[in-house]
Amino acid sequence: MDPDRRRGADSMRISVTVIGLALALFTGTPHGQTRGLKALVGGTLIDGNASRPIQNSVIIIDGERIRAVGQVGALAVPAGAEVISTEGMTVLPGLWDMHVHLQLVGHSDYDHWDKTYPPAYESIIFPAAAKQLLLAGVTSARDLGGPLAPSISARDRINAGKIPGPTMYVSGPFIQHAPYPGTEAYRWGVNGQDDARAKVRKLVDGKVDVIKLIDQDEMTMEEVRAVVEEAHRLGKPVVAHAHRPEEIRRALAVGVDCLEHTGLATAPEYPPDIIAMLRERTSKMSLGPFWWTPTVEGLLNYEYFRDNPEALDDPAWQEGLPKDIVDDVKKSIEHPDRLPYYQLTPARRPTLKHKFNQLRESGVTLLIGTDSGIPMNFHSHSTWRELDAWVTDFGVDPMTAIRAATYWPSVAMKVASQVGTVTPGKYADIIAVRGDVMRYIALLQRVDVVIKHGARYK
Repeated sequence: MDPDRRRGADSMRISVTVIGLALALFTGTPHGQTRGLKALVGGTLIDGNASRPIQNSVIIIDGERIRAVGQVGALAVPAGAEVISTEGMTVLPGLWDMHVHLQLVGHSDYDHWDKTYPPAYESIIFPAAAKQLLLAGVTSARDLGGPLAPSISARDRINAGKIPGPTMYVSGPFIQHAPYPGTEAYRWGVNGQDDARAKVRKLVDGKVDVIKLIDQDEMTMEEVRAVVEEAHRLGKPVVAHAHRPEEIRRALAVGVDCLEHTGLATAPEYPPDIIAMLRERTSKMSLGPFWWTPTVEGLLNYEYFRDNPEALDDPAWQEGLPKDIVDDVKKSIEHPDRLPYYQLTPARRPTLKHKFNQLRESGVTLLIGTDSGIPMNFHSHSTWRELDAWVTDFGVDPMTAIRAATYWPSVAMKVASQVGTVTPGKYADIIAVRGDVMRYIALLQRVDVVIKHGARYK
């Protein structure tokens, strides 16, 4: 979400008919085939551990977890197992997206969206967004900014198997100096360090997984420090925006765990003192990796979508949404060249590769994340486009990019013992794509097989 957005549009009501339709879309059993004994046989496995791909792989899934990994001729398929052929496919861990917004589905007018759709968040919007991510091969995701109750509800319903979606890690509302008018449901202001600590405690009591800071350059240093100290005391990581240099300086000074974005400014590079601070932080091995989610694909692809809008007609982003919401989103983006959100993007775009490389050279560990849900950045396509941007535009080798969307996010969220690689004993979060992803990373735009916790969704 761009903190500099401007608000101002007429609101409209959600009809009872629409909500009823959306509820119908998520009743029944749309959640994937039953968990049982399965065998994925024949594909080339990229297991997420950075080793060479395993040809003619065999993966045995027993219930929710991976029982064994081997090769055809060496690992037998158990009698009675459901055999899923992956011949001609690349098999890899389910993807992570470390920066999504389930409360958004690509609409360009935030003011209109915030006034119109909160009644539909729990019943329509959050479930639709989550399902779109899962069908795109995203089996784990971090939601960084949304109303507390719908965020927790979506996460918990997914975990309980009531609605399909990635395993979610949610922040609930942003913490900042003061919320923009009309955004109080998902932006919490702080007034002094005692209030900052109280807001963190309220979020932790509400069962969030992570704390999200934004516009910390508008807060006092005492307030920023109080947020981070209280979150860490309560065992929660802190993620902060990095749009402006002073946001970065303050975040590093108080010890945040992860920074987001590559900046709103059109400046050609990060200032030398920030690079020095990053190198100092990443040199402290005892603190572990310092994480950064650059979220570049929306900026890189804007001009393409503006000039080639056919890509915006992909029905995948409409999955789970009733017709009147789809029509409303379409209307909001019918003139991509006029969207205020992206007017500075053509000036920012040329700076991205250099800034991205500055971050890599400073030693930070980069993570795949997309700001999925912002205008024209649909949950159905954002994650693969981020991977494609890293490989195609920035020259990152495919294995590094894939691990930034599989292994490293699991480490960042402290769940690497459970997910992130295709390893015996871990949850069976696995996707398969026809073709060689190591050579053609864009093949990830059409995921053929999606298995999450042993259940097949695609």
